[in-house]
Amino acid sequence: MMLKAVILIGGPQKGTRFRPLSLDVPKPLFPVAGFPMIQHHIEACAAVPDIKEVLLLGYFPVQQIQQFVTDMMAQYKIRIRYLQEYTALGTAGGIYHFRDQISSGNPDAFFVLNGDVCGDFPLQEMLEFHTKLKDPSLLTIMGTEATRQQSNMYGCIVEDKHTHKILHYVEKPSTFVSHLINCGVYICSPAIFKKVGEVFSSRQDFYCDENNDNSETIQLEQDILMPLAGTGQAYVYTTDRWWSQIKTAGSAIYANRHYLQLYHKERKERLAENGTDKPTIMGDVFIHPTATVDSTAVLGPNVSIGKNAVIGAGVRIRESIILGNSTIQEHSCILYSVVGWNSTVGSWTRLEGTPCDPNPNKPFAKMDNVPLFNTEGKLNPSITILGCNVSVPSEIIVLNSIVLPHKDLPRSYKNEIIL
Repeated sequence: MMLKAVILIGGPQKGTRFRPLSLDVPKPLFPVAGFPMIQHHIEACAAVPDIKEVLLLGYFPVQQIQQFVTDMMAQYKIRIRYLQEYTALGTAGGIYHFRDQISSGNPDAFFVLNGDVCGDFPLQEMLEFHTKLKDPSLLTIMGTEATRQQSNMYGCIVEDKHTHKILHYVEKPSTFVSHLINCGVYICSPAIFKKVGEVFSSRQDFYCDENNDNSETIQLEQDILMPLAGTGQAYVYTTDRWWSQIKTAGSAIYANRHYLQLYHKERKERLAENGTDKPTIMGDVFIHPTATVDSTAVLGPNVSIGKNAVIGAGVRIRESIILGNSTIQEHSCILYSVVGWNSTVGSWTRLEGTPCDPNPNKPFAKMDNVPLFNTEGKLNPSITILGCNVSVPSEIIVLNSIVLPHKDLPRSYKNEIIL
């Protein structure tokens, strides 16, 4: 069997909710558990022997993505190409626009993965499910169980429990439909291009104004999946493995935690260990080989230290991401925070966020339904985020706050956005 994989990485405006972390690097390249977000997707695809090529679809400038593509091909020994959309075409519009490139080589099927999801992707198991179906499937979705309260934040699936055919699908319904939700991972038959083409043609007829930007924007969920539900041509593969979305900067903390746990299970060589003249490690911690960490520091659980970062004596870091070239000076405490590139945190300073995972016992975490501001206009308790090149002086506290890049903080802050 010959397969391809398509990873939808979007474009600059898709990362607006991820600011300030997406101001300096494209959101898909933001490091989670030490590696760019979509490297985890590529690694999962490379582990499926039948996948011969990975295509990245998005509308970031080529120069922002090309070096990453070159590095990934060298590391995983698989063909990878970036196909740049000329504008935002939607989750299905890009697939249709580049259908010739996806179809070249006559693949039997192709995976589609949304770039802003993360998880322990069971791609091989999903493929086996797809290939063993009695009736051919145009589209097979990866699904997982959500709580009743969370489900209306996602695409909801009603399935036939015996055949696993999708009977009904609603994207972000206003009322409860189903506990089973769409994970944003699909296996598509090449015949799906005919269905997308029909939608494309109908759009051209409807939008007569040639300057209308909506004529080629097609969404896989609303425009393709919803009409396919109930036709017997769409199926759902349900998994109980960890899965999450990375929509906001704070949600990277939870993705970081779960990817580190995945390393503990499958790639322990990536995790730091305790030892003589080494920092104290508690739980799962990633330290980049170029980082400098004082032996009296205490790290973990669930901490990632980036390239060339410097961690001083007596520093305590927990549930946080420290990005490259940052410096954490002596005896500072970092809890539930992201420290941006080239930032400095002074000695005896405390950065602290408030964990707001609404349901930590589920295999995924959803934070996007937490209001950003309270009734007084203050930032609600949240993960603390420092943008790049932020300087935090010694002996102050930054609590539940977001700091935009290139700021020198003069005092302590609580529940604020520092512009």
